[in-house]
Amino acid sequence: MNDKQGKSVFGFIHAWNGLKAITRTERNFRIHIMAAVFAVAAGLAFRLSVIKWSVIILVIGLVLIAEILNTAIEKMLDYLKPDLHPQAKFIKDLAAGSVLVSAVIAVLAGMLVFIPELYKLFR
Repeated sequence: MNDKQGKSVFGFIHAWNGLKAITRTERNFRIHIMAAVFAVAAGLAFRLSVIKWSVIILVIGLVLIAEILNTAIEKMLDYLKPDLHPQAKFIKDLAAGSVLVSAVIAVLAGMLVFIPELYKLFR
């Protein structure tokens, strides 16, 4: 294996370790994972079209990425500025706000995808 391949594998290991760590330590990430599993199960049950699956997968990714970045920002600020500073609080609030925005978008997208499916089911 040459250096470039070794670095790729090494980078993947770090990424995998990061995903394991956030899953193990962050309750909100686990909640988002459970919501994603529920959405995927509902999508399988309703046999969604490719377009609808694309929407579901994209918004799941959006929320998970926002949560990962929020956690990284919070951990970095806790490391760099352990004492609460107004600017550190502001930055943390912004990062948390991005998770909220992504979650609201995901809920709205889920409603647009699943409400018509529920309507067909109960018609």
